[in-house]
Amino acid sequence: MQHWLVKSEPIKYSWEKFNKDGRTFWDGVRNYQARNNLRLMKEGDLVLFYHSNDGKAVVGIAKVVKEFYQDPTTEDPNWVMVDLAPVETLKNPVTLEVIKADEQLKDVGLVRQGRLSVMGLKREEFDRILELGS
Repeated sequence: MQHWLVKSEPIKYSWEKFNKDGRTFWDGVRNYQARNNLRLMKEGDLVLFYHSNDGKAVVGIAKVVKEFYQDPTTEDPNWVMVDLAPVETLKNPVTLEVIKADEQLKDVGLVRQGRLSVMGLKREEFDRILELGS
């Protein structure tokens, strides 16, 4: 199993809305590295849900429920999306400030590549963020 982090502006699509919907598709990605990460996601992989811009915090855990397929928001077959379902809300959101201050997370993609919307996480990074959010 692999571990991931996806970012969404809460004003566009919040964790609360995601929980209410029960499932969503992750479309509209137009960055090559993020797209490549979507292609690597497998059913059952765990995903941290990060509120970007407003809040700047990991707020929950989701899982991949459908592997990549054509993104219908474009006719270009190079762009794909996956389906995600919420798993659990973190007891305490883990802010970007806390992540940056944690020695174990100094190399996490969220710190190194702050603009990337879909990124891989090492198991240890994923577990550490969960630990900070409990």
